[in-house]
Amino acid sequence: MLSASSGTEVQSSVTIEYLNPAGQATKRKNIRNAIITLGRNEFRDIILQVHDGKLSQNFVLREIQLFTQFIRDGKSSIKLIPDNIQILVSNCPPDKLKVLFKTLAIKYAADKKINKPVSDRTRLLSTLPRTFDTISPVQAQDVKRANQLQPQGTVQSPISTKGSTPSTPASRWMKPAKKPTLTMPVVRKLTKEQAHILSMILKGKNVFFTGSAGTGKSFLLRRIVGALPPKDTYATASTGVAACHIGGTTLHAFAGIGSGKAPLQQCIELAQRPGILRQWQSCRHLIIDEISMIEGEFFDKLEAVARIVRQCNEPFGGIQLIVCGDFLQLPPVSQKKEKYKFCFQAKSWQKCIHVNMELTDVRRQTDKKFIAMLQAIRLGRCPEEVAVQLMNTANQKIDRDGILATRLCTHKDDVELTNEQKLQRLPGELQTFEAVDSDPMFVQTLNAQCPAAQTLQLKKGAQVMLTKNLDIERGMVNGARGVIIDFEPGNKSLPRVRFLCGVTETIKPERWTVKALGGTHLTRHQLPLKLAWAISIHKSQGMSLDCVELSLSRVFESGQAYVALSRARSLEGLRVMDFDSRVVHANADVLRFYSRLKKERILMQSTMDDHIEMEDQENRIPGRL
Repeated sequence: MLSASSGTEVQSSVTIEYLNPAGQATKRKNIRNAIITLGRNEFRDIILQVHDGKLSQNFVLREIQLFTQFIRDGKSSIKLIPDNIQILVSNCPPDKLKVLFKTLAIKYAADKKINKPVSDRTRLLSTLPRTFDTISPVQAQDVKRANQLQPQGTVQSPISTKGSTPSTPASRWMKPAKKPTLTMPVVRKLTKEQAHILSMILKGKNVFFTGSAGTGKSFLLRRIVGALPPKDTYATASTGVAACHIGGTTLHAFAGIGSGKAPLQQCIELAQRPGILRQWQSCRHLIIDEISMIEGEFFDKLEAVARIVRQCNEPFGGIQLIVCGDFLQLPPVSQKKEKYKFCFQAKSWQKCIHVNMELTDVRRQTDKKFIAMLQAIRLGRCPEEVAVQLMNTANQKIDRDGILATRLCTHKDDVELTNEQKLQRLPGELQTFEAVDSDPMFVQTLNAQCPAAQTLQLKKGAQVMLTKNLDIERGMVNGARGVIIDFEPGNKSLPRVRFLCGVTETIKPERWTVKALGGTHLTRHQLPLKLAWAISIHKSQGMSLDCVELSLSRVFESGQAYVALSRARSLEGLRVMDFDSRVVHANADVLRFYSRLKKERILMQSTMDDHIEMEDQENRIPGRL
């Protein structure tokens, strides 16, 4: 069950439009910072209350249409059909807006099933005092009633998407599904550590959070993005693929200062170009993922640019920073062994970051022995027993059901060559799938940031992996391995894939959204698949691989061996061809940084425990133990 506040109230910008019979707005009221609350009046009608900080306005929702095409961007609208009023909602945290509208849809449909409308005469003659009570959370019986509107499974209701008729199934705008049923969103619970980090961020703190591979950093980032207002939140990452996972852009594209190696004055001039300057000025929350690959000098340059272009002398120009990554994984990319500096070594790091936190609960792997091995390797240690166990995997049979192990490579040229050769050797007809892009002019941007290829070539028998989470409960996650068993007959010839998790599924195109220069949203529709005979270590970040084969002889960076090994879900699904303990090493500066973080965390936990104990003593009833 959802709490009342989570399902019935949001903060956003609101525009109220009063329409004429032709649908044109004759009067418009804009409220930049409004509180929207779902409630009921004395007649049990569903009410939408809009509060502008001084006065509230109540709208009775008797016959409505919901427009939710852009709900993932924090935008939606409600049309009150008999009153010819339209309420436009924008800049709302997307997760909260989605819950609000689903709560409204279910309550509205359930009311249609059990409540008879009160006549206008009864309303006029009523002596009941006017009331407004916040609507109760959605219960199981609400969902059941909402879905009993038509026995055949079609929900007949005036709630519809843009361009649809009142008879359109109400579930269609919520989640495309085989069964047109109304359901509340399934929200995976945050761990205590994750919840604490989110609460710090919502309090306005500048936060750096870290954690080993598989501790849910990307999952938490998506929840953070969904909890912040979209208009002034910019989600970025050091790489395009990482940025796409959180629906953002690269940090370099956001900043607009190129590599940052130019003199400060030149960087300021670049950041003051119209489209870039608008981003800098409107940004209140800046998310940076995969911070380990951002160079410290670049971070310092950004901090100085932010203060100057925003004309604000606070650290980072007053922007709230939400920074994520693991410095014990991939370091900044350097040219010809140039000396690089990590972000935590930047001059401005300490004054910009208020809170450092570490996630410690590993979710990707469940075998405690394997987790302990990976933690040792992450810290650059490889005891003899760990080395022996990894060497023993060389002859391990991890292929099954026609699904071969994916080989992780240190160099992308090896990946492309391996996949191309293996595909060509397969018999049968080559099937080509072209992506459908929202703007062909930005193909290069989409290619750089989107994990889905512009052109995807497949054959029966091709080794593939998912590039998007489709159904976490069934194991259909980013990195899930499979093999193409056939193609559906017809014009589209969609591939049927047998996955290692036991699911056989016809894979349909999915949508990815990335941000281009100036905040423009670009979309790509493509199959969420990629060839999986081989994949680069860089491109594997964030993935959980079922069966993986490694060759670590060409490892050239600290942390690279750990990144590769930690992609595996289990030791049983791992084969290391040529393990040598000399490839395991961690940067000494990073180890010192994490040692300091650990001491701070222990001190903070001790302080928190003392505080809780003092509160317990103060609240203890005299004379009772």
